[in-house]
Amino acid sequence: MKLNLAQWGNRLHSGEKTYPIVQERRRWLGFSAALMVACIIVLVVKQLNFGVDFTGGAVFQVSDVANPDPAIAIDVVTQYAPDEEPRVSLLGVNDIRVQVGVIELETARAMSTALADAYGVPESQVSSTQVGPTWGAEVGKKAIQGLLIFLVLVSLVMTLYFRAWRMAVAGLAALFHDLIFTVGIYALIGFEVTPASVIGFLTILGYSLYDTVVVFDKVRENTENLTSQNRYTYEELANLALNQTLVRSINTSVVALLPVSAILFIGSLLLGAGTLKDIALALFVGMAVGTYSSIFVATPLEVALRTREPRIVAHTAKVLEARELGATDVVNSDGSVRVGSLTPGAHRGTAAQPKRKGRK
Repeated sequence: MKLNLAQWGNRLHSGEKTYPIVQERRRWLGFSAALMVACIIVLVVKQLNFGVDFTGGAVFQVSDVANPDPAIAIDVVTQYAPDEEPRVSLLGVNDIRVQVGVIELETARAMSTALADAYGVPESQVSSTQVGPTWGAEVGKKAIQGLLIFLVLVSLVMTLYFRAWRMAVAGLAALFHDLIFTVGIYALIGFEVTPASVIGFLTILGYSLYDTVVVFDKVRENTENLTSQNRYTYEELANLALNQTLVRSINTSVVALLPVSAILFIGSLLLGAGTLKDIALALFVGMAVGTYSSIFVATPLEVALRTREPRIVAHTAKVLEARELGATDVVNSDGSVRVGSLTPGAHRGTAAQPKRKGRK
């Protein structure tokens, strides 16, 4: 059977087809919690591999070498800084990057000359950069400050926009979910955390927030006149909103991941561009998990919080009682709601659309 994505999307938006994502929220939230625990364990055991921009140290880059053997650089570092454990990486095809801890300026100059002699290149083809430990600590402090300011502003904006602190809490929980998962992947793989990585982390938080806000806006639209009708519960209308934005979330993520994949797999693996690799991994993992969290974490958690409100509890009881007394509202096995021969409309949850005859 040929899959028609446009028809599938139309059925989801009209309410003819729905998936019980919100109804099975305990399963998704439990799975996400297990992922977070696993990522935290990885962070504790392996820890993050911070670059010299955060820890301080010296970076040497040797360009256009005939024999890019990392063992040569390791021998040079061992000779001039035996207490330091070098990190040697290949950039592109003929460039070598060597990172060591904090060393004296005279030692750095001597090491630069020795690297040029060892690889048989002019000393002008060896560039060096030194970052002091104080500067590295300041960079780390500024990165944390930027993250905290971002989260505070996001909380205020979401609370004011939606006029519901529960949506802000659920949105922040999804952001933390994305951040912890991405950082856990960094620790697991051992990628170096650089300022470019921090930029990538902030970018994915913004992307995840955008996706979550779109879904929440649809939830608010569907539930705006909730108590003026007795056909659907808050949970059912929120699940309808999630299904109505499902195709849009998937399409947006696929389109965004394609260029990021090109940067990650072509730019970093073939060209060996270190900065591209740092930011592309954060973007690739973060965008993918951000789509997941906006669907399976943010909205289910918001519904779990909202359904505890006395007003929502009373309305849900009224709807269920009306159904038990013989109303024609029926909840299908797939989570969709059928009112006699009608299905919930796409707007505000108070209108209904008739099913088209002859459509299977």
